[in-house]
Amino acid sequence: MGTTHEAEIRELFAEYCKTWTDGDATGFGRLFTEDADYVSYDGSWAAGVDRLRDNHDKLFRGVIAGSAMVGRIESLRLLTDSVAVLVGNGSVLMPWRSRLPKRRLSRQIIVCVRTEAGWRIAAIQNGRQRPVTIPEPDALPSKLSRAMTRLAQRLGIGHAHEVALR
Repeated sequence: MGTTHEAEIRELFAEYCKTWTDGDATGFGRLFTEDADYVSYDGSWAAGVDRLRDNHDKLFRGVIAGSAMVGRIESLRLLTDSVAVLVGNGSVLMPWRSRLPKRRLSRQIIVCVRTEAGWRIAAIQNGRQRPVTIPEPDALPSKLSRAMTRLAQRLGIGHAHEVALR
């Protein structure tokens, strides 16, 4: 990755954390493209900069007033000269806390694009860090799941392969 691009994207992430910590919804919104997508840790989706800026304005003046965004970049990859994927690790530190609770840790996948105005955020997917252990195929949870599948097939119930989200 070009060192200039990397430095600019790192600055964009730093500004993301700073505008959040400052409670600056207008400055926060300027970091995004007009058609940005913001998927929050709970799965809610704000499509477009106006929506995500308005949502964060309410948050900054409401339930997360006075909070700080504590974050660091875990991975940064330039896919083209104008598109990068950043993996960040961050969390909201509430003003009454001195350290981050483990249950509040989140990881973000951030798509950054280079525009005429500089690097901007085109999309964020934010998820809580609550990893589960993947059971081995011969472990009890795996055996029980396979048994339930066989039972459902025998009874003619459930059609996992035929169901589509609407």
